[in-house]
Amino acid sequence: MIKLSQVKKSYGRNEVLKGIDLTVEKGEVVAILGPSGSGKTTLLRCINYLEKPNEGEITIDGLSVNFKRAKKAEVINLRKKTAMVFQHYNLFRHKTALENVMEGLVIVQKVPKEQARLRSIELLEKVGLGNKLDAYPSQLSGGQQQRVGIARALALNPQVILFDEPTSSLDPELVGEVLAVIRKIAKEGITMIIVTHEMSFAQDVAGHVIFMDEGVIVESGKPNDIFTSPKEERTKQFLKRFTPDGVYSI
Repeated sequence: MIKLSQVKKSYGRNEVLKGIDLTVEKGEVVAILGPSGSGKTTLLRCINYLEKPNEGEITIDGLSVNFKRAKKAEVINLRKKTAMVFQHYNLFRHKTALENVMEGLVIVQKVPKEQARLRSIELLEKVGLGNKLDAYPSQLSGGQQQRVGIARALALNPQVILFDEPTSSLDPELVGEVLAVIRKIAKEGITMIIVTHEMSFAQDVAGHVIFMDEGVIVESGKPNDIFTSPKEERTKQFLKRFTPDGVYSI
């Protein structure tokens, strides 16, 4: 289980997160929606301490960390429980797909190289890239690079995988292949928190949907409730900008 209590984050006078309370059950898939600048990505980055919150507390799988007095060892242990799939892939350009997936296993988790290699091959096959083990990022499409990123996250066997708009940098024809992989993972009961603008995907995959705006959670609930009968006016305004098939319209 993941629990956030009164998580706050400011950059100078800009208060990005204004006291977030959130509970995610083990095996749950949570989709976070909201306009640009609402604090969605900052929230994800605070969960794994890529951004240091100013206040609040987080608990993941029994480990509790108070952000005001977090110790280095606590932060390291917190990060071991999470893995992040980034918007822009963040692959090592000079390493092959296989080496990218192996990196965390060998360097962070100290897994023997041969064991790490076999596990990484298994995961790349799982995301449909068994024939791209020796390809460098420059030789892969955006969708393929993102699937390498997903395999890399899975390799760490985290308690939760955090997805930061995993399809926003992709050409439209490549979005489907990445979403298909995430759907596959969701069926395996892995806890996931996904920031996304793919409305139909959120409806289909998530068990819980959160709508954020201006640093607060405006509304949360089951996908059917949020998408068909939102209670808050701000949620209604946001969802009106999406077509019935979940595509954002200008």
